[in-house]
Amino acid sequence: MKRKNKGLFVTFEGGEGAGKTTLINQVYDALTSKGHTAVKTFEPGDTPLGEEIRKLVLLQEERPVCKQSELFLFLTDRAQHVQEVILPALEEGKIVLCDRFNDSTLAYQGVARALDQDLLEKFCLAATDGLTPDLTFYLDLDPKEGLERAQQKEAHDRIEKEAEDFHAKVRAAFLSFAEKEPERFHVIDASQPIKAVYQNAMKEVEAALCHT
Repeated sequence: MKRKNKGLFVTFEGGEGAGKTTLINQVYDALTSKGHTAVKTFEPGDTPLGEEIRKLVLLQEERPVCKQSELFLFLTDRAQHVQEVILPALEEGKIVLCDRFNDSTLAYQGVARALDQDLLEKFCLAATDGLTPDLTFYLDLDPKEGLERAQQKEAHDRIEKEAEDFHAKVRAAFLSFAEKEPERFHVIDASQPIKAVYQNAMKEVEAALCHT
């Protein structure tokens, strides 16, 4: 059963190098400057337990992680994240801006890793106690361009090092999710200038706040 949120829960999804972190920071700064109470958070790793999981699943390449283990590690991180960070903030009526959530699991592990999608949807709802976003932005970018952007970082995690075909499957998955849930999902062309991406997102956030 979907949980009714007291605050506003906004998630940001996208492939590698799409600019989620930049957009979240811009939206957060705009909201707080207008007097709103907002929280920035991310997955995996924004709890003490999650930080250890992030190291295991993404950063320690000398330890092989099968796709089933990867799935449950991400879900364990999310369960802790929801209970420790997200739900308390929403209960206080805050705006939560989250970098990745269930849709990432369904795209990366469900589609790109070819795990059972229906089963994953049940696992995600169980891990999050029925919590679903009020609003989701998908920053759409050609995987080749996104990976080129990501290569500018000094360190690269296990997912970023996957083949371009893997990332193409992720993109197709997100676009299909957006088509199925047009009321929640808003697709933004991430190849636009940063200012245009931000303006597009803020327009939707402000509209959502008017309905809370």
